[in-house]
Amino acid sequence: MTQLVPYLNFLGNTEEAMSFYKSVFGGEFITFQRFSDVPGAADNLPEKDKNKIMHIALKINNNITLMATDMLESAGHQLISGNQISLSLNAESKEEADKIFNGLSIGGKVEMPIQDTFWGAYFGIWSDKYGVKWMINYDYPKS
Repeated sequence: MTQLVPYLNFLGNTEEAMSFYKSVFGGEFITFQRFSDVPGAADNLPEKDKNKIMHIALKINNNITLMATDMLESAGHQLISGNQISLSLNAESKEEADKIFNGLSIGGKVEMPIQDTFWGAYFGIWSDKYGVKWMINYDYPKS
């Protein structure tokens, strides 16, 4: 079954916020990536943004994972009402990911077309016709 994963956006204090959530909920960080970890991306970022969080995932238990990122003002990102959270779906197959992406993006705005990524997943981002921001992720099986 598809899993719904809350994805929070912050302006530079993601690491602080997620450490706070960990102190409250417990759990462990299963992913912790800075913008400087992205191949080639750090070359184009201001020094102040390189250490910010590109992606972090806190696995609280078997049913709940909380994810987050730092929005980069240098890249034109703005934290406004409606974009502080994205609903992130983890699909069980590439076909399921395509079905959800293609269905929910009708009449909406695609920010990142669904595609293979450098981190080994099939991933896309969009806002639906009601302005809700969605992400879909299918992790390829590890070999």
